Amino acid sequence: MTEASIEGLSPRRLHAKAWAGEYELIDRQLSPLGLRAMNELHLARANTVIDVGCGTGQTILQLADRVGEKGLIYGVDISEQLLTVANQRTSHLKCVQLINADAQALELPSHSADAIFSRFGVMAFDDPIVAFSNFHRLLKPDGRIAFCCWRAFCDNELDRFPLLAAGFRSPSDETPFSFSDAEYVGNVLASAGFRDIEIAAYDEAVTSGDVEAMTRVLLSVGPLGKIARENPAVKLAAEPKLREGLISLGNGPSVALVASVWIVSAVA
Repeated sequence: MTEASIEGLSPRRLHAKAWAGEYELIDRQLSPLGLRAMNELHLARANTVIDVGCGTGQTILQLADRVGEKGLIYGVDISEQLLTVANQRTSHLKCVQLINADAQALELPSHSADAIFSRFGVMAFDDPIVAFSNFHRLLKPDGRIAFCCWRAFCDNELDRFPLLAAGFRSPSDETPFSFSDAEYVGNVLASAGFRDIEIAAYDEAVTSGDVEAMTRVLLSVGPLGKIARENPAVKLAAEPKLREGLISLGNGPSVALVASVWIVSAVA
C-alpha cells in the first residue's frame, strides 16, 4: 500500500506536503538557480511581475527586493498548501497578491505585466503552447519572460546521483524533464508569439547543507523523493543507501551536487 492511499492524498498533494515540510532546505538548494533566471528579467522599481509556480514564496521575496514597495507581484500556484506557507512569509508585503490557480488559464487583464518569472514551474502544463500564449497575452509590449527548467535527467547529477545511490536507474515520472530539449522549448515560445528567445545551459553545484539535510531533501522531492514519498517501504530501504552515497562525497557542512538547467528568456 502506498503512502498516498494510506493518507488519502493524491501524488500532487503528497508533493506539496513534502515541499512545505522542507521548504527552507529546498530554498537553499534552488535559490541560486532561480536568481540566475531572474537576472534575465532586468527588473526595475515599480514593475508588475507574475511568479508562475511561486511555491512557498522565496522567489516572491526575491522579486519584491527588485521591484520595491511600489511594484506588484502576483504569486500564482496550484497548491493551496504551498500558498499558505507563502502567505505566512509575504504577508508583510503590500505589493504581493497570491492567486490559487492553474497558471495555464490565469485570468488577469491583458498587457498588465512587465515580466513573468518561474523557477521550475512551467514543465507540467497540459498544453504548453496554450499556457505560454496566455503568458504572452498578459505581458505588456516588449515585456519579458524568464524561467529556469531542468535539462535532461542524464545531465543532472542532482537528480541522477540519488536515484542511482538508492538502486534505481531512471525516474518514475518524466514530467520535470519535459522541457529538457532546448529546440522544443524554443518552438513552444515562438508558437506562443515570443521573440528574441535565448536558451542557455547553466550548471551549478547546489546544496541544502550537510549529509543529513541533503538526505532529507532528496528523499522528499526530486525523482527519488517522488518514489520515496509514495512508497514508504522504498523510502525506508533507500535512506541508508542515499546517506552512504552522500558521505562518499564528503561529510562537511555543505554537500553539493551539480544541477543542470536551461536559463530561458524571451520578449513579448
